[in-house]
Amino acid sequence: MHLTDGRDVTLYDTSGPYTDPEVTTDVRRGLPPLRAGWLAERAARRRPADGLTQLAYARRGEITEEMEYVAIREDRAPEFVREEIAAGRAVLPANVNHPEAEPMIIGKNFLVKVNANIGNSAVTSSIEEEVEKMRWATRWGADTIMDLSTGKDIHTTREWVLRNSPVPVGTVPLYQALEKTGGRAEELSWEIFRDTVIEQAEQGVDYMTVHAGVLLRYVPLTARRTTGIVSRGGSIMAAWCLAHHEESFLYTHFAELCEILRAYDITFSLGDGLRPGSIADANDEAQFAELRTLGELNRIAKSHDVQTMIEGPGHVPMHKIKENVDLQQEICGEAPFYTLGPLTTDIAPAYDHITSAIGAAMIGWWGTAMLCYVTPKEHLGLPDRDDVKTGVITYKIAAHAADLAKGHPGAQRWDDALSQARFEFRWEDQFNLALDPDTARAFHDETLPAEPAKTAHFCSMCGPKFCSMKISHDIRAEMDRKSEEFAQAGNRVYLPLAETDGS
Repeated sequence: MHLTDGRDVTLYDTSGPYTDPEVTTDVRRGLPPLRAGWLAERAARRRPADGLTQLAYARRGEITEEMEYVAIREDRAPEFVREEIAAGRAVLPANVNHPEAEPMIIGKNFLVKVNANIGNSAVTSSIEEEVEKMRWATRWGADTIMDLSTGKDIHTTREWVLRNSPVPVGTVPLYQALEKTGGRAEELSWEIFRDTVIEQAEQGVDYMTVHAGVLLRYVPLTARRTTGIVSRGGSIMAAWCLAHHEESFLYTHFAELCEILRAYDITFSLGDGLRPGSIADANDEAQFAELRTLGELNRIAKSHDVQTMIEGPGHVPMHKIKENVDLQQEICGEAPFYTLGPLTTDIAPAYDHITSAIGAAMIGWWGTAMLCYVTPKEHLGLPDRDDVKTGVITYKIAAHAADLAKGHPGAQRWDDALSQARFEFRWEDQFNLALDPDTARAFHDETLPAEPAKTAHFCSMCGPKFCSMKISHDIRAEMDRKSEEFAQAGNRVYLPLAETDGS
């Protein structure tokens, strides 16, 4: 971003070409296949025995073009990116069939990322609306998108989203598999789920939430919970396990699932189907029993060269948040943690974007790699365009606050640039550096709409006579004047009487 004082500031951008005034996009044609050349070149030289996942390349000591791209975005060395992926501390979600996506990385030693959920339901929303939600969410800073559609035309909706998405796209394949059985969980099977995964893999889905940690023996642990099982995927698999009195097919066929994901370089997002849905249920036996199983599955996935991140809660009071991160990092070998909030209190329906952002900032500081946004409609209804914007911006604030606390390279440069613009009354720079320039400019113009106000050394909060920053400028000017007098006096503190009285 070019500032009015002549300086440039580099900011992380997730919007792809959609905010470039010189680029015209067409939803029906999709975005250019940015990675197509890289993929073709690697395919031409790859030996049959070589894995094609980013994890496989990293373990072989190879730095891919995607890793180099990420290194530039993150202000990190390419070798550092490779090492973090090889160690399993970071993932680079990049399905070979989604070349339109700009490479990004998720890991505790990188910028905290934000995911935005979109998707139609059986009640409301259309394909066009979901594509626009994706574009809208990435404009405001969503690093990834999850398509959680449960209504009609799931396949078509996802195809439109993928072809137009500059960021990785995740799904929960179980939702579409359930649609194929008419919504009857007991009629699900490994074969139906497998075919659904392959269908989505062929389209280009970059990461998939799989609730393979919900085991039959864990279901009774939720019986005395205040809110039971609140995860859709978790409740579906729990219902299947009880109906058949068998272990989850996601768990028993997990190795086969790894082979499918490896063939496309799809990243696992191991779902926390038993996450707490209320403060009363936080950090209970069911939650941590599943977490131990997710640690086991993470090790299996890594043995197949499949990138993996671990999903987390949920509803957790502030004093229990750190325990979640510490246990997840220990049990899951520092695999990236991806959490929903967590919400730190249950008393604020319509304001859960705030209750959860408090927890999100804290858990991001402690080491969570990606935050799933929460909108004001959480627990109340399907979010609309305004809700998506509010949720994304709220979570970008939480993520950036965590980046500052972690000391991420470059995080404070953004703050410093805006603070300097504020102190120097460069209003246009203040607006443009803001997470939401439109709203910042509108709020300013509500009381000072005239164009000269864009250069005024005050705002309507204090006015021209009581602006602390204007007064600070006056103080500095007076100190500069005194300093000049001191220099002209030969840097002497005490002057002869003759010099002071002018005689």
